Amino acid sequence: MTNRGLEDWLCYLERLHPTAIDMGLDRARLVAQRLGLKRPAPRVVTVTGTNGKGSTCAFISSLLSAQGLKVGVYSSPHLLRYNERVRIDGREASDAALCEAFEVVEQARRETSLTYFEMGTLAAFWLFERAQLDAVVLEVGLGGRLDAVNLVAADVAVVTNIGLDHAEWLGDTRESVGFEKAGIFRSGAPAVCGDSRPPATLLEVADRLPAPLMLRGREFDLAATPGGWRWRGLAADGQPLLLDHLPLLDLPMENAAVALQAYALLDLPWQPDRLSEALASTRIAGRLDRRQIVWRGKRLNLLLDVAHNPHAAEYLACRLAERPVLGRRTAVFGLLTDKDLAGVVGPLLGAIDAWAVAPLPSPRSCTAQQLAQALNERGASVSIWPDVAQAIEAQGTEVTESDEILVFGSFYCVAEALTWLERNAENGGRDIAG
Repeated sequence: MTNRGLEDWLCYLERLHPTAIDMGLDRARLVAQRLGLKRPAPRVVTVTGTNGKGSTCAFISSLLSAQGLKVGVYSSPHLLRYNERVRIDGREASDAALCEAFEVVEQARRETSLTYFEMGTLAAFWLFERAQLDAVVLEVGLGGRLDAVNLVAADVAVVTNIGLDHAEWLGDTRESVGFEKAGIFRSGAPAVCGDSRPPATLLEVADRLPAPLMLRGREFDLAATPGGWRWRGLAADGQPLLLDHLPLLDLPMENAAVALQAYALLDLPWQPDRLSEALASTRIAGRLDRRQIVWRGKRLNLLLDVAHNPHAAEYLACRLAERPVLGRRTAVFGLLTDKDLAGVVGPLLGAIDAWAVAPLPSPRSCTAQQLAQALNERGASVSIWPDVAQAIEAQGTEVTESDEILVFGSFYCVAEALTWLERNAENGGRDIAG
């Protein structure tokens, strides 16, 4: 046994495999067999998609927990602490528990090389089995078919939506991405797709298995109502279900609709009031995450969002249009070089009055000069800062209490903002719902 702390383990895992990403299940499956891993819980929901995985997992977890079930959630990436990736019954896994799990996996892998994500996934599965959970919600890290999470056959497989991202691994067409994400489907097990127009490849995989497919706009859907929304879908036995008078949510209601359909297929109690309350109480850091703080005697209104690809940026732009601010909306922005910079900033140009750009603490970060050049070419007002913290402070100095600061882009950008909030908010920061 080693005496490594969690940070030591994470540094070790980063050096363990020649490449950070190495798609395939053979290595992780071999080590899982050595560990004697079976199912992490009696009920398993696996979630993939280009965007919205985190909020969909959070909604599903809330719905399950509202029934008194003991639920585990595995998600990635994390914002501030690795512990965020493994949640057991509503609590982050402790450093000690994670270190113990890494040690067990390390002993079992022997000569087999595992990536950082594969080690983390097997460690989470080991912790979930030991916790004797009622259900787990597993977020796919990349793609689906060859992702380590796909070692486990899901009772319900969820695809939130299909767009273009990680083209070097998933291909540069919706058809190739759809095929990879449909890899989590299993013969005879229901699947849910929140994309109302999925590529033919996804439909073909579902037909070939076969996997009963619940498609948004067909088997389930959502619709706006005065002051709220309604949902319709199907129960596990095919009977129609309806939820009306649902409250408006700050997180994407499209993802809540997907979560409701996934929950409905698990043959659990259907209690409208309890389900509605569970959705309304769901929060997730960094996703349409509104914060109101006092800084240097001034109230600042911030909105944090990890929109880092064109699909997410378009959705964010729609949500901003729905909620205009009394004053100006400024932005703090950072992005990695493997993202579509033009596709991310394009949808948001008309919503933002002034941009502050900064490099991120990653070797893959765009430079501030690259970001500024792309924005200047599109007629935006831009200032350059050496880091995200100074960019936030620059915007905070300029804005009034009627303005809003949007911090968005890479997970690294939002993580830096959360660290700044913890360090600088005079009242610790306050979430504001709605």
